Amino acid sequence: MHTGSNASAGAAVDAGRQDRANCVRAVLLCAAVALLDGFDTQAIAFVAPAIAQDWRIDASLFGAVFGAGLLGLMLGSITLGPLADRFGRRAVIIWSTVAFGAFALLTPLAADVMTLAVLRFLTGLGLGGAVPNIIALTSEYAPPRVRATLVTIMYCGFPMGAVVGGLISAPLMSTYGWESVFVVGGLLPILLAFLLFWALPESASFLSRRKSAYEAGMPRSSPSDLQAATSGKSGLAVRELMSDGRGFGTLLLWFIFFANLLTLYFLVNWLPSLLVRTGFSMSQAIHSLALLNGAGIVGGLAIGRLIDRGTPLMALGLSYLLAAVSIVGISVSAENASWVMTAITFAGMFVIGAQFGMNALATTFYPTAVRATGLGWALGVGRLGSFVGPLLGGMLWGLGWKAQELLFLAAIPSLLAALAVHMLSVIARDPGGKAAGNATSVAE
Repeated sequence: MHTGSNASAGAAVDAGRQDRANCVRAVLLCAAVALLDGFDTQAIAFVAPAIAQDWRIDASLFGAVFGAGLLGLMLGSITLGPLADRFGRRAVIIWSTVAFGAFALLTPLAADVMTLAVLRFLTGLGLGGAVPNIIALTSEYAPPRVRATLVTIMYCGFPMGAVVGGLISAPLMSTYGWESVFVVGGLLPILLAFLLFWALPESASFLSRRKSAYEAGMPRSSPSDLQAATSGKSGLAVRELMSDGRGFGTLLLWFIFFANLLTLYFLVNWLPSLLVRTGFSMSQAIHSLALLNGAGIVGGLAIGRLIDRGTPLMALGLSYLLAAVSIVGISVSAENASWVMTAITFAGMFVIGAQFGMNALATTFYPTAVRATGLGWALGVGRLGSFVGPLLGGMLWGLGWKAQELLFLAAIPSLLAALAVHMLSVIARDPGGKAAGNATSVAE
């Protein structure tokens, strides 16, 4: 009896060690994907002023290029996120990484705006497919007590990719031309995909559900086993996101993602060009984007800890209010470089940091069977905002709007996001509300 007890205890210790090892691997590898995702997502913003000068075209034409890439991100999130709920996170992450690397590598072949827009759209499909799945995979391996923190740490790779891009793009372009930025952004994801194939673990909860389906007598070759892996609920059916009292909360989450990503991608795509227009050098403009994203890492880590400590909605609501104030601060400080950089720092902390918080928050809103679907649709609807923001910015620029006026406009979605967070908190406090059960789980 004693020997059996010791054996059981030893097995439990070994299983615990294996779980921790898988968690570490999942977080680190997903962070690497996020880093390269961030680099490639924002690479076009780094090089847009240089391409405009090289091709002798007006910078306002890049609104369509930015929008095409972000449209691809939206469609990738909506389509490839849900597929992972049926077929596993690992395969979708690997192939999404290969896709965005391959199309980034092809981007230097573009010779006109239309071709560039098409290649950015195709790159965006891969970028969009990776994000909801690295968030979902990290969430499923993370212990509940530190889940938001680990998701946030992992997703710090995304703005870190923009920071790295901001630091290396200027010297790369000055030495090898703007094309070199996309060569680096294409080769690294393809190399990473080989490492992912060898080392990235599959979602433990997905494997558990699939194993249960096999043990129930389903043949391994039948596609119906993968259908059963979603506990009888199709990950492709958006109606599951609206059932069981999740409907109104889902709509609020979608709106918050839409509003914040509209602001975020307006800033990351247009901020360098707007600063150049107001008299900053190209180097200063690119470094401002690195500063924005670096500050986002600090804000994201702080907000992630607040979420794990049980105050998510208060932290997010305040972040969106301060984001609006910071963006207005960039506009009114345009004549003073130090004040502009300070305002950009705070904007990064609260705009990007709040997005980290929303990513972590959304993982607690949906059950595992539809988690990647829920994240995919939230990010997909949010990507619609990321598509609208840069496109609208280009249109208004073309109509003669000043940089300060565009920045004032960009602050409005953050105010609306703060209002939506307040509404979500009201649902959480209303035990009689139809979405109260799910909103309460978010608020805890």
